[in-house]
Amino acid sequence: MEVAPDKSFSKELPDVQATSPDVRINLTRVGVKNVKKLVEVHRHEKRPVIFISNFDVYVDLPGSLKGANLSRNFEVIDEVLQQAIEGDVNQIEKLCSVVARKLLDRHEYADRTEVFMRSEFMVKRETPVSKTVCHEVVKVHARAVARRTFREPIVRKSIGAEVTGMTACPCAQNIMKERAMRVLQGLNVNKDTIDAFFSEVPMATHNQRGRGFLCIETDDDQHVDLEEIISILKESMSSGIYELLKRGDEGQVVLNAHKNPRFVEDCVREMAKKVLAEFDYLSGDSVVTIKQTNEESIHQHDAYAERRATIAELVDELNGDKQAND
Repeated sequence: MEVAPDKSFSKELPDVQATSPDVRINLTRVGVKNVKKLVEVHRHEKRPVIFISNFDVYVDLPGSLKGANLSRNFEVIDEVLQQAIEGDVNQIEKLCSVVARKLLDRHEYADRTEVFMRSEFMVKRETPVSKTVCHEVVKVHARAVARRTFREPIVRKSIGAEVTGMTACPCAQNIMKERAMRVLQGLNVNKDTIDAFFSEVPMATHNQRGRGFLCIETDDDQHVDLEEIISILKESMSSGIYELLKRGDEGQVVLNAHKNPRFVEDCVREMAKKVLAEFDYLSGDSVVTIKQTNEESIHQHDAYAERRATIAELVDELNGDKQAND
């Protein structure tokens, strides 16, 4: 028997997402998570940077709609990534802000869009003595939030990184120094010789592997250099660490760390100070988030410190501290 064709297939399929839900409640975030993409960002007179990235992309949803059109999120991501490959987008936080803006265009019912990007990329480094070339994996975080207004959308973006380093405990080092001083005095070593010894040979202490995190949120028209963020993180701990070390390198890393002992609190404060020195052009409402976690070697817990503040708040605190010391 010949079956007549179903004419309903020739009609346009219904847009179920646009129908009214049974429960009419607004939703803060609707979207997709863990969208894996390879991102190639061009740089002026440098090799492109390759990021292995995960994207989380959200829009808000009014209570009048059953669902969001999630396929549009994938379309926007692919479109902007192609722009990045062609050189139109040369910063990953800018990539996120472009995606956030385009999502407002594609989701006409949304008042707010949000894009998270978590990435890993390789940084080339040289060891301090032998100058051996090695690589380090750095975790990078970027985010953008776009809000619809009666005029142009308001976009805030952020860029941050997480870097691993080494810290040496000042407290235990001071205990060891006092003990060594008593031993040297008992051996009739004169004070000048003792002082000269301690200036060249720092005392033993326990160490931690530190994980520093620094993120800066700005208006869309401002730029924060990712490589400078990474440098601030590395310089704020007692010493950097390396994947490959020759004997001379190993000794130098340990010496550097013990000559520069820092508590977890010291690392956060040092980052804040360096942020103000390096990014003094940023507007006062730029938001700085700093975190430091030290994995203790002689304790079963981790040490942690954090600060979140605007640039203006940090400037006021440091200026107040300078005036108090004058």
